[in-house]
Amino acid sequence: MKKSLFFVAIMLLGTLSTVNAQKFAGLQKSPTDIAYAKADRNAKPAIKVIYSRPQKKDRKIFGNLVNYDKVWRTGADEATEIKFMQDVKMGDQTIKAGTYSLFTIPGEKEWTIIINSDLDSWGAYSYDKGKDVARIKVPAASGEALEVFSIAFKKVDKGYHMVMGWDTARVEVPFYM
Repeated sequence: MKKSLFFVAIMLLGTLSTVNAQKFAGLQKSPTDIAYAKADRNAKPAIKVIYSRPQKKDRKIFGNLVNYDKVWRTGADEATEIKFMQDVKMGDQTIKAGTYSLFTIPGEKEWTIIINSDLDSWGAYSYDKGKDVARIKVPAASGEALEVFSIAFKKVDKGYHMVMGWDTARVEVPFYM
């Protein structure tokens, strides 16, 4: 009995030292964030976006770090994910409730917003236009410089506008319920 308790104690100490030796990676350089479109603070969301937030860090963003007229993951790291809790309209296109990737093609005067059925892709490297569910072009505007790429929603009549901004670029994407 004493011998078996001794061996259990040794095994337990070995396991604990392994757990304590675990190394953890450093902080994400582009932290993940979530933006919700909802009627009020206590309401369930109508739209949810999960994205990573790259930082400007004194760099020229659009037309340099993020190329004009090329598909962008709309953030950093994995492609941005957008979930619609119910069917929505983006322009004249209906998007069924579900989870999709959100890609964009930034331009100087307008952006193409792309809802794509391919999920869990890193960046836009494996982007497949054949899996596009909907596309819309929206005008690009400018505003005060934002250090960190950001997505927010604003309530509008019959839906929400998803507002994206980074550096001085701003776009609004209309979604109607």
